Amino acid sequence: MGGVAIGLLPWTIYLSITLPPKHESVHWDIVWPGLDVGIAIAVAATVFGLVRLSTNLPIFAAIAGTLLLCDAWFDTLTSQPGSELAWAAVEALLAELPLAAFCFWIAFDAESVAVARRFVGASPRTGGSEATG
Repeated sequence: MGGVAIGLLPWTIYLSITLPPKHESVHWDIVWPGLDVGIAIAVAATVFGLVRLSTNLPIFAAIAGTLLLCDAWFDTLTSQPGSELAWAAVEALLAELPLAAFCFWIAFDAESVAVARRFVGASPRTGGSEATG
């Protein structure tokens, strides 16, 4: 993995020098809905992990956060200047980036999230986490 990380540096420099500034894609109408479907599945899996207190919760949340960051990145950088870019920036700042940060927090601190989830879901009759005197 370290070799890949190091090898990507010169490759990235090469691409930034040689790629044309404009490119037309014949599958543009499939790429964006496909990414949004992936985000929806990842967010749904994260919710499922929260509800079920799954040990896979950190993985689901990390995937969702990563896809949301990618969506914000590509939405803003592929938008036309003007209102299209403004809307992409607003969506990124108010929705995608905060939700990505929340997903990464869940992934990073999944144990505390699970404990909080258990506490909220516990009823006093089942003992919950509160001491009874």
